[in-house]
Amino acid sequence: MQGLNQNDTICAIATSAGEAGIGIVRLSGKEALKIADKIFIPKNGKKPSEMPGYTLHYGHVKGVNNKIIDEVLLSIMRAPKSYTKEDVIEINAHGGVIPLREILQLVVSKGARPAEPGEFTKRAFLNGRIDLSQAEAVLDIITAKTESSLNAAKRQLDGELSASIKDIRSDIIGVHAEVEASLDFTEEDLELLKEPVLGKKLDIAVAELKKLLKDYPNGKVLREGVTTVICGKPNVGKSTLMNRFLKHKRVIVTATPGTTRDAIEEIVNVRGIPLKIVDTAGVMHTDDEPSMEGVRRSKEYMESADLILLVLDSSDALNNEDINVIETVREKKVLVLVNKTDLPARLKIEEIKRYFENKKIIKISAKKDKNLDKLYNIISDSIWSGEVSSSNQPVLTNVRHEQAIKESIVFLENVIAELSTKGKELIAMDLKEAINKLGLITGENFTEDLLDEIFSRFCIGK
Repeated sequence: MQGLNQNDTICAIATSAGEAGIGIVRLSGKEALKIADKIFIPKNGKKPSEMPGYTLHYGHVKGVNNKIIDEVLLSIMRAPKSYTKEDVIEINAHGGVIPLREILQLVVSKGARPAEPGEFTKRAFLNGRIDLSQAEAVLDIITAKTESSLNAAKRQLDGELSASIKDIRSDIIGVHAEVEASLDFTEEDLELLKEPVLGKKLDIAVAELKKLLKDYPNGKVLREGVTTVICGKPNVGKSTLMNRFLKHKRVIVTATPGTTRDAIEEIVNVRGIPLKIVDTAGVMHTDDEPSMEGVRRSKEYMESADLILLVLDSSDALNNEDINVIETVREKKVLVLVNKTDLPARLKIEEIKRYFENKKIIKISAKKDKNLDKLYNIISDSIWSGEVSSSNQPVLTNVRHEQAIKESIVFLENVIAELSTKGKELIAMDLKEAINKLGLITGENFTEDLLDEIFSRFCIGK
């Protein structure tokens, strides 16, 4: 977005591409109302520029030679009471590719500029309606995969994290101001705060920051999900289990070993946890080139997985193919699933325990839906214990925020550890760095590169 004029009036299709009942073309900027005047034929005869904010009006959009493009409802939101704090127009048209594209081309021909990804939300930030962490929460809401992840994002959008960070940052700023005062006015004999008092204030700030970090692993799960790989030798029931997770027949299941040759990924909700679940090809020795590639990809997924579901066949004795997979995953975070328990058992649990002394071993039947609720509970417990974010403590979900807090803590702990040995100038510098790191979270200080990196992940129109 570097070099773009923030005074331009921007436009974009704000709804998903494809056929739908309604589609929206959004405009924001100083010329939004004037452009609307040029293209909108209102039923009531008033121009959009004459209409009050927070109103919805019926009419038609006209193009070249007054050709009617579509029957629409036009929403008006006047500055500063809008999403961007600028004049905003939303044209609610029929949700088809052609009418929306024609309306978008029309507003561009009248002086608007196509928006960059996330540029509406970037303007909301730059114009002071939301801070940077709240802007990031907008994207988290859009991409939320479960109710729990949605709730965490909504709390961040409501400003809970921002309020905590700003309170802590304000306390550190207060300490920094006193240190600076002791430097600037030494002739008036203003002292640096006595070390125990200074240290105590900074101890409190560090403790509050560490509280936020404590829940980050759970917050990361809510935001990014957990990559969960189903693996095992061919024909142990991996694809049947995948279909059970998805609650529909997504993957082909046959009695022929090796049906799945590629990895299949889907997002599922398990007890509020978004799992990016991957059904992999059976790991086996083969000379068939497509199957060899499938095995190679399976091993790649197993290597990078957050959680592995190793599936063994209860109706078949442990063999070298099983042991090959076991040796690959035994040191990782793995749940061992003994499947096909609806059939006569030939697999001895004692043999499995030799390899997995401290791992959970769960007997299931994916085909008969046996013990799958127990499996879901164990998956949940293996990722976190109890309710997530049941307290008033905001949930830290973003790796950028985590890194900024960690770096701020390092500077604060440096000050605390060396109060008696560091000069006032060095203490002031470290405190300033700690303040700046926290400011990166809420946007009190930022770079254009940082904004570009954040907002480039948004869809166009948001």
